[in-house]
Amino acid sequence: MENKSHAFWAGLFTIVLLAAIATAAFLFNVDRAVRVPYDLIARTNVTGLFSDAAVRYRGLDVGKVQSIKFDRDHPGQIVIRILVDTHAPITHSTYGSLGFQGVTGIAFIQLDDTGHDPSPLPSSAKQVAQLPMRPGLLDQLQQRGDVLLKKLERVTDDVDNLLSKDMVDQLHGTAASIQKAADGVATLTQQMAPAAGKLPATIDKLDSTLASTNQLITSLNRPDGPFESNLNKVGTAAQQAGDALTAMNGSLQELSARVGYDTLPRVNSLAEDVRSAARSVDRAADTFSTSPRSVLFGAPAAAPGPGEAGFTWPAPHAAK
Repeated sequence: MENKSHAFWAGLFTIVLLAAIATAAFLFNVDRAVRVPYDLIARTNVTGLFSDAAVRYRGLDVGKVQSIKFDRDHPGQIVIRILVDTHAPITHSTYGSLGFQGVTGIAFIQLDDTGHDPSPLPSSAKQVAQLPMRPGLLDQLQQRGDVLLKKLERVTDDVDNLLSKDMVDQLHGTAASIQKAADGVATLTQQMAPAAGKLPATIDKLDSTLASTNQLITSLNRPDGPFESNLNKVGTAAQQAGDALTAMNGSLQELSARVGYDTLPRVNSLAEDVRSAARSVDRAADTFSTSPRSVLFGAPAAAPGPGEAGFTWPAPHAAK
């Protein structure tokens, strides 16, 4: 009897323990969050996405995928029903895209917002709001695959053209030219080695020359230096020359006054005497030309004028 009683209590304890574990697991796994349904309208592939997949808003978990089904009204379109927490900022500019977790290939819904319309987008179980589904990275790569392949083919053709025989010959010629240029540079370096050896001595001489020049400039800039002394002498000489010019100007003014007030009247008187003598000579020449005898016998007496003794009126001319 004791063995049966012990087995009964052991079995009862096991059953109660399993029931407690199941109840605890159920209570811990029950999602008590209040969520709102939204429909994502996808026109691209949803590979890797399944029900109960995570829904994230810019990396934060805000819900899960409830169902994935085709849209009967629009063939080729997929409707993804998601349940999103009420505290998630779903607006009219919110959109969804397909993201992947690492290299496992497990997909999830990534929600983001463009910010064009920040007004909240209401939704309910009776009237479910719709959000656009944009292509993910893989979809964009698939859409641009043809363009990428064409560019890859073009790059391959360019590489083939680059590795053609003519181009290879040109590259060999270019390499030979570069080698010749390198040899020329090496020869020039060897030729310049003696000059480079003399360069330190030249630099030392240049430094001494610059020091001497600096010393000369310093001595010229001194107040008691030769440059200032010579300038002072030149200034003194210029001042003396100015004084001499002033004295010469005064002498010229005095001479001009003397010429104007003393010499010119004398010159005018002399000119008047010369004119009188010239007139006398002219009269004597006229007298000699008209009466040469007057040189020997003197000038004839002047004829008496009207009213003087011996004046006679000239006879009148006969009328023709």
